[in-house]
Amino acid sequence: MNAQESDLGISLVRDDLLFRLQRRIGLIPEHGMGLVRRAILFALLAWLPIALWALVNGRALPGTVGEPLLQHFGIHVRFLVALPLLIVGEGMVHGLTTRLIPHFQTSGLVRDEQREAFREILRGMVRLRNSTLPWVLIGAIIVAGVGLQQPHEVEHELVWANVGEPVFLHLGFGGWWMAYVARPIFLALICAWLWRLVLMVLLLKRIAALNLQIVPTHPDRAGGLGFLEKLPTAFSLFAFAISAVVASRLAHDVIYHGVHVQSLKPVVAVFLIVLVLLCLAPLMVFIPTLAGARRRALLEYGALVGEHGRLVQRRWILRETLDDPPLLEAPEIGPVADTVSLYDAVAKMRVAPIGKAALLAVAVPAAIPMLALFAIEVPIKDLLLKLLGTLA
Repeated sequence: MNAQESDLGISLVRDDLLFRLQRRIGLIPEHGMGLVRRAILFALLAWLPIALWALVNGRALPGTVGEPLLQHFGIHVRFLVALPLLIVGEGMVHGLTTRLIPHFQTSGLVRDEQREAFREILRGMVRLRNSTLPWVLIGAIIVAGVGLQQPHEVEHELVWANVGEPVFLHLGFGGWWMAYVARPIFLALICAWLWRLVLMVLLLKRIAALNLQIVPTHPDRAGGLGFLEKLPTAFSLFAFAISAVVASRLAHDVIYHGVHVQSLKPVVAVFLIVLVLLCLAPLMVFIPTLAGARRRALLEYGALVGEHGRLVQRRWILRETLDDPPLLEAPEIGPVADTVSLYDAVAKMRVAPIGKAALLAVAVPAAIPMLALFAIEVPIKDLLLKLLGTLA
């Protein structure tokens, strides 16, 4: 465990198997993560051989073949935009988790008697992160995905690389490189991100299982868990990258195959909903904890406000003489208006630490590529007005 993790910060990226392999071959320095150089290297490794082969063999530019490489936007976006963003995003995940996770203890959410249990949760997650088995499964998925490809059948995204008969695919070097090198690299990064999402869900689920000191009246309206609203930002680049790949593939169909963007609305809507929910899934594990705390607090604070109100009524309405009841004299409770505001704060408490900031952190990056897709046929001004109307 490194110095940051010994201080309760846990990274979901550093020291996993993929990270260790890259450090062993010199891609990741001893100190730091080498994000920029890895992003450039892997982008060029995946895309450059494809582009050079297509250019040399007259399959890159319009007028050379029916559908040249240049027209397949999905290929360029996948390897020149999404792939480097997935690597750069590792730094955001690392930075946010190492900064936010310790706040569970430093903020007092973790009770003193459960601090060792909290540390054991972090140690357990480090062991799981460093485990080899998940990466063996990821490798098996990639090998299976490559093995299921049928190189003798025409695949639309590879028609530019077909040097055989029109109905049978005989790939040139560029097509083989894409099918058996570039795609597996991209698939490996996607699987790595999905595994990190699983790790995040498991980590927060185990923390939520502790008897956290939730404060129902906390001004963040999330029982003191409002700091977690920053966490989805770690997955904003992931959301943008996935959305950009899907949007670019659909854009090819719209421009070159007569598909109307209006017909894509249901597909795009379902895709965006699933993607946003996936990125917000780690925060949803707190729903039972916060819902239970809110339910109990409504009863407890309702009883407190009721008792306070009855005492006020007896003293000032019924003119009874009371023997200085502590509830009326308590400075932390204050006058009737303050007790009512306490109950209102409990009533407004959310059952998940998901507010507008958390939602926008993933919804906006996911929506931007789709807005570009729809802008092919719909004026961008109309799209933005509809979006602003939705967010208002």
